[in-house]
Amino acid sequence: MINLYEAKETNEMITKENLDVRTITLGISLMDCIDSNLDKVNRRIYDKITTMARNLVAVGEEIEAEYGVPIVNKRISVTPIALVGGAACKKPEDFVTIAETLDRAAKDVGVNFLGGYSALVSKGMTPADELLIRSIPMAMAKTERVCSSVNLGSTKTGINMDAVKLMGEIIKATAEATKEDSCMGCAKLVVFCNAPDDNPFMAGAFHGVTEADAIINVGVSGPGVVKSALEKVRGADFEVLCETIKKTAFKITRVGQLVAQEASRRLGVPFGIIDLSLAPTPAIGDSVAEILEEIGLESAGAPGTTAALAMLNDQVKKGGVMASSYVGGLSGAFIPVSEDQGMIDAVNEGALTLEKLEAMTCVCSVGLDMIAIPGDTKPSTISGIIADEMAIGMVNQKTTAVRLIPVIGKGVGDTVEFGGLLGYAPVMPVNQFSCEAFVNRKGRIPAPIHSFKN
Repeated sequence: MINLYEAKETNEMITKENLDVRTITLGISLMDCIDSNLDKVNRRIYDKITTMARNLVAVGEEIEAEYGVPIVNKRISVTPIALVGGAACKKPEDFVTIAETLDRAAKDVGVNFLGGYSALVSKGMTPADELLIRSIPMAMAKTERVCSSVNLGSTKTGINMDAVKLMGEIIKATAEATKEDSCMGCAKLVVFCNAPDDNPFMAGAFHGVTEADAIINVGVSGPGVVKSALEKVRGADFEVLCETIKKTAFKITRVGQLVAQEASRRLGVPFGIIDLSLAPTPAIGDSVAEILEEIGLESAGAPGTTAALAMLNDQVKKGGVMASSYVGGLSGAFIPVSEDQGMIDAVNEGALTLEKLEAMTCVCSVGLDMIAIPGDTKPSTISGIIADEMAIGMVNQKTTAVRLIPVIGKGVGDTVEFGGLLGYAPVMPVNQFSCEAFVNRKGRIPAPIHSFKN
């Protein structure tokens, strides 16, 4: 039972420290929507989503009102669409019709984002995979709520460098296609190595083929709660510091567990996982960078940043695993630039560079996330940055991701506004030396030797 003190403590986390359930994400399998007739595929997809998710938003709002826990987003993830549309889609424009159907379904059930306009190509591309990837710029331009992701590598299979090269071109084309809207299409597009099947966070969420027909995954976030807890042990040694982070993560995860179980019961859908990720927002006091500063850094990016982030990430995971038997997704600490005011400040002060962010991704939960770069950056340079990040994930047996936004018409020193949870970002400089000859090599980088574990 929760005692009076714990209820008061949780209430203070919510009212003063920005604790929230960032998302309830309903995963829906669309495998039974496959057909060779495109019209039938679209109709089945729309019908299944609007039937299974019809009560998602209402249930989320009921739980929010009943327990007083803010549930910021209600979202949907679906089976990677390259698999669903492969039999019916003969050209990129065919896949775009599915994107438009997904967008219409998302709007009609009231969710803010729908993820799964995706392809899994870590070892090679089918014709359907390539068609979907080439459709992404048009699909992102024609939809408001659809998010896209492509898995380019894994520890078991290596890195598909043909797909890495293509995605550099696609990201640039997506920026061009949505340049009148701050290149927003790129904010809804992420590439992965070792993508998880049960991630509830956008833009990378998709419903993996190993999942049940429907599942509830919940993402909880609380950077402000962790920072507040650390303020109370300022100057303490590392043992106290780690215990404080771990215990705080435990409390945050328990809130998510409660919401997940209630949502599962009320929707009649099995509970999948809790994703405890310190996902920041532009709100004051809701910053991972500020946690790093509270640990003892003058600014995120200072010497010691990678070590501090590694410790934070590990203790968050340990606390989460203690609190729930089913912790999954990306669980840990996110380091996006545009969504974290402390990271933005560190970039503007010159403390945080793209290279330092890359080093930090070796120990965080995702990768290079929501980073604005000059609009004239070459596609091959974008591919090179992606390849580096995929290599970090592959060799370290972890999930890594890249969400870069080449902002057309803007350069270093400019700022781009995205609004809402996506915030704003300073345009960061990119290394100008060419990697074109490397990126243009065909084939794939083999899996590392330690991938052989059978």
